[in-house]
Amino acid sequence: MLKNRVVYPGTFDPITRGHLDIIERAAKMFDQVVIAVAESPKKKTLFSLEKRVVLAKKVTDHLSNVEVRGFSCLLAHFMTDNNINIIVRGLRAVSDFEYEFQLANMNRALVPSLESIFLTTSEKFSYISSTFVREISSLGGDVSKFVAPDVELALKERFSTNPC
Repeated sequence: MLKNRVVYPGTFDPITRGHLDIIERAAKMFDQVVIAVAESPKKKTLFSLEKRVVLAKKVTDHLSNVEVRGFSCLLAHFMTDNNINIIVRGLRAVSDFEYEFQLANMNRALVPSLESIFLTTSEKFSYISSTFVREISSLGGDVSKFVAPDVELALKERFSTNPC
């Protein structure tokens, strides 16, 4: 029986080296890390939920205690249904904290047993965001420093026409 299971939720559209940094560090701290890939229909995602799950699995296949699951319900319900009560969130900058603080309190209001912990992103990844990666890739830029090779390939396939 695993003692410490955590969820690292997000849209991961696409999953970046910054996300992987948080996942790898959490995997050293906890018995199991569940990457919860959110469907998020309100966000116009570049990749389908299924594609984002596949990419997350490829990027984390070297981590034996990491599992990837897609979900389309309220995160609090996903966690309750899976008997997990700890959420891991990454912070890139101080500006992320206010939103994450509100989110943590809202999740705890929904399910009082939920706790959130925050890991600061390693400095070398602090400027990377999925939004920037999508924008750079859509304009034909090189994103190899920001994403794993499988993700880079998926982005190249998605934006196969030359924008210039």
